[in-house]
Amino acid sequence: MFHYLKRAFAQVYPLTYSGHMIRDQSRLDALVADVRTFVRERWHPMEDEVERLGEVPAPLVDELRRKGYFGWSIPEAYGGLGLTTEELVLCALELSQASVALRARVGTNTGIGSEALVADGTDDQKATWLPRMATGELTGCLALTEPDAGSEATNIQTTARKDGDVYVLNGNKCFITNAPLADVFTVIARSEDGTRGSAGLSAFLVERGTPGLSTGEPYRKMGQAGSPVSDVCFKDCRVPAANLIGGREGVGFQTVMKVLNKQRLHLSALCTGPAIRMLDLAISHTQQRKQFGQAVGNFQLLQAMVADSQTEIYAARSMILETARARDRGEDVAMTASMCKYFASEMCGRVADRCVQMFGGSGYVADFSPIERYFRDVRLFRLYEGTSQIHQINIARLAVRDHVKAAA
Repeated sequence: MFHYLKRAFAQVYPLTYSGHMIRDQSRLDALVADVRTFVRERWHPMEDEVERLGEVPAPLVDELRRKGYFGWSIPEAYGGLGLTTEELVLCALELSQASVALRARVGTNTGIGSEALVADGTDDQKATWLPRMATGELTGCLALTEPDAGSEATNIQTTARKDGDVYVLNGNKCFITNAPLADVFTVIARSEDGTRGSAGLSAFLVERGTPGLSTGEPYRKMGQAGSPVSDVCFKDCRVPAANLIGGREGVGFQTVMKVLNKQRLHLSALCTGPAIRMLDLAISHTQQRKQFGQAVGNFQLLQAMVADSQTEIYAARSMILETARARDRGEDVAMTASMCKYFASEMCGRVADRCVQMFGGSGYVADFSPIERYFRDVRLFRLYEGTSQIHQINIARLAVRDHVKAAA
């Protein structure tokens, strides 16, 4: 299947009608249909096992590799499918109608784990790393967050000191998705002494096995079992100067922002898929569950919850697709991507709460429905890759900027 899809996307036919950037509709339809079938027939029956094991079984990972899912957003020149932003979010909307572990296992390679290389890597760096990321041979991750650099993402304390033809990294990262199983880490470190904020930050590629790099035990989390998260520690970790992304010091934060603007849009789609899945489960339950001699779905107060959820899902999907098309047209989407992530993550939380309510007691008990698991899993969406409060501040700042610019 991977080789068929790769050939299918080998020729690029930008479609300009209605502002869309879908290169070949029939081929995209084939990919989306394949994702939908995999999610429903292969993943859904495995969700309880993934929750119990705390990891994605190796046979399923191998299947994802064979299908080429790890290479969705990696350029065709390096073995990926090179999906446009619109194509990527359409696939993500399907992939994420499953427990979050599935999208997390694939998502770092299709997003934050490879995007820094795609955006700013040198030709040699891309040729070295991207083909193996596209096949899933390597799993990437982004090591940005630190104990004192969360919402204040520029407060990086990890240092990178130049020593001949290597950089010596020292510091600690935390809350790093896929760190326990990652093969290559995109690391943001301060390479210039005496700098503060975004100045003096550089991005490096660090391979697992490099002396001085270690990862902690996976955290015990509220949800998202099967998506391991841990600390990453650097102690006199000597990284070849050739692994400085782009070959330039001091531009690491600009690279991160390129990654995050696209990833926030990608994540918005990944927030919307679970909402679709939860609502589908809740509607099925309310049509089957009978009280007072009829299906509970006939009662208007439950119908109101269905209506509110369906409307919000439609609004999120519409925002995401419009912003994806704008990004494909080369427009600045810093504010709209932030709006998408803020709205979609909050929407997903509201849908999750309504769906627990529609299930009643069965929605609270893991033995009776997956809604309990989804409720826990999606809570994190409002925290990572920018808390909702950070996005509110960011949206307001950019809105004021645009107002002042327009009034000038």
